[in-house]
Amino acid sequence: MVERKTVSNWIFDIFNYIFLAVLALVCLYPMLHVFFGSFSDPRLLSRHTGLLLHPLGFITRGYEVVFKNPNIWIGYGNTLFYVIVGTVLRTFMTMLGAYVMIQKDFLPRKVLMLMFVFTMYFSGGMIPDYLLVNKLHLLNTRWALIVPSLIGTWNMIILKTAFAQVPPSLEESARLDGAGDMTILFRIILPAAKATLAVIIMYYAVGEWNSWFSAAIYLPARRDLYPLQLFLREILISYSSGGNEISTGAAATDVDAIEALLEDVVRYCTICVATIPILCIYPFVQKYFVKGVMMGSIKE
Repeated sequence: MVERKTVSNWIFDIFNYIFLAVLALVCLYPMLHVFFGSFSDPRLLSRHTGLLLHPLGFITRGYEVVFKNPNIWIGYGNTLFYVIVGTVLRTFMTMLGAYVMIQKDFLPRKVLMLMFVFTMYFSGGMIPDYLLVNKLHLLNTRWALIVPSLIGTWNMIILKTAFAQVPPSLEESARLDGAGDMTILFRIILPAAKATLAVIIMYYAVGEWNSWFSAAIYLPARRDLYPLQLFLREILISYSSGGNEISTGAAATDVDAIEALLEDVVRYCTICVATIPILCIYPFVQKYFVKGVMMGSIKE
């Protein structure tokens, strides 16, 4: 029997929907502002005040500036390598660490967990990290951006908590059938923790996509290995250095004015180039965010 809603329930639902709609617009508008600004005429954009609800004019000069840089496509290729390879390796190592930490018959697990947690609060610092990478002969190589951070302690703790919620009877029945640890991990534990695993993968992928500081430190002599974010940072700095002042006198042209005011548009275009690709991935993993942690397991 379906319970009929009362007037108070309808009022609550209406205000709830209005509140959520306003909250969604507040979160969405900054992205729309940047997107509209990236296609706006810089002369109109410099004089505009208030909300930006559509492109002011329509020019693609900002994107031309960004994509004419020959390093952009090199950066895209390097970033895809770091995101794909780095995310796969980090996720795999995190899964192994989380699986070991839930084994009650593994006696050193408490000591290892304390050692993992210790790294969350204390670190050697930038200089010891650099010296370590140099001693390992990883400096100016792709692996300098991947190997030193193969396991994120916080992500491992999250995944360990999800693994621990899988009923022990599933693992016990698999062992009775002759399954080994890797079979149990990939065929029993992971299907029951797909939602959490998707979140961890997303954390690693987004973090790797946005990373640029490690590359600036560990790749000083290999510009051909720079990620996209580092090249985009150089473009932003070059257009924010104050060298684009408006020309004066009869020699000034509309082209001069556009070039001089292009800084904000280039900044918006750079943000779009850096964020839109990673935003396009989210719809494909969204379904895992709304499903339960116990997806794929059976009820006891």
